[in-house]
Amino acid sequence: MKNNYKELLYDNETIKAKNILLRRFKKEDDKDVFEYGSDEKALKYLIWDGLKTLDDAKSVIIDYYWSRPGIYAIELKKNKKCIGCIDLRLEPEHEKASFGYVLNRDYWGKGYMTEALFTVLSLCFDKLELNRVESTHYIGNEGSGKVMKKCGMEFEGIGKQEVKIKGVFHDVAHYAITRNTWSENLLK
Repeated sequence: MKNNYKELLYDNETIKAKNILLRRFKKEDDKDVFEYGSDEKALKYLIWDGLKTLDDAKSVIIDYYWSRPGIYAIELKKNKKCIGCIDLRLEPEHEKASFGYVLNRDYWGKGYMTEALFTVLSLCFDKLELNRVESTHYIGNEGSGKVMKKCGMEFEGIGKQEVKIKGVFHDVAHYAITRNTWSENLLK
């Protein structure tokens, strides 16, 4: 991995894809963030509590989304609406990253999250030169696993009762992809 990964992330604050734009969050995204951030079904498998007010959405943008590079708003190009978030977390000492994402329920099943993840994986391997990218989803949220598989990630196993969400322990499915697998998949 390159030593200047933060600089590379800042250089790639906006990334264009076919139907979406990955970009830094704006204050004006507060209503869209509140829309997905207050939807219990969209947040069912996330560890954070839902947003209660528009001010909560503004605070999330300022205090979390702006806290570091690699946290992208997923903007739908056709209407410039922020429909979700994909959060890339780097571990430079291991030349790897992990990610999490959330998508407005109105846009599920339309391929936007797959497009966002593919775009982030391309950034990770082609620009940041990482060796590995990994993520998890909670059992019951198989749609998230399908997104990861479509992008070439491989299932690595299940962590039994690995995470406690809202007082309940959940099993977690682990997925990952290496640079070699990414390169091989692109050649197919």
